[in-house]
Amino acid sequence: MRLVVQRVSSAWVEADGHELGRIGPGLLVLVAVAPQDTSETATSAAKKLADLRIFADADAKMNLSVKQAAGSVLLVSQFTLLADTSRGRRPSFVRAAPPEIAEPLIQILAARIRDEGVEVEEGRFGANMKVGLVNDGPVTLILDE
Repeated sequence: MRLVVQRVSSAWVEADGHELGRIGPGLLVLVAVAPQDTSETATSAAKKLADLRIFADADAKMNLSVKQAAGSVLLVSQFTLLADTSRGRRPSFVRAAPPEIAEPLIQILAARIRDEGVEVEEGRFGANMKVGLVNDGPVTLILDE
């Protein structure tokens, strides 16, 4: 599972002209599922996301998690994060899990983040989405679980 995590002041996602999710301060998380990922992978990723200390404390140090900062998570599936661009000019997506594996694991990831006490908004799996954000920092991390 690959996650691109961006600390945001706000973020939103829409598909077919309809807003699917919107958050204020928190994390925009783009997520791709690999064929070998399991529910344990999703649970581990959720715990890491909820506890990742990338929000400023009273001393302006990155020391608080999204939970501690009372932030939210906007979770957006993006299989292209696992693209193989090592040969040619057209990316290969064979390292990404097929939808029947990926979609349930993204739902598990969302549920486990909620279990951590964090509000979660979501995009729509497989949809052509528009994502907007105001990156805070900017702070962007890549997590491989």
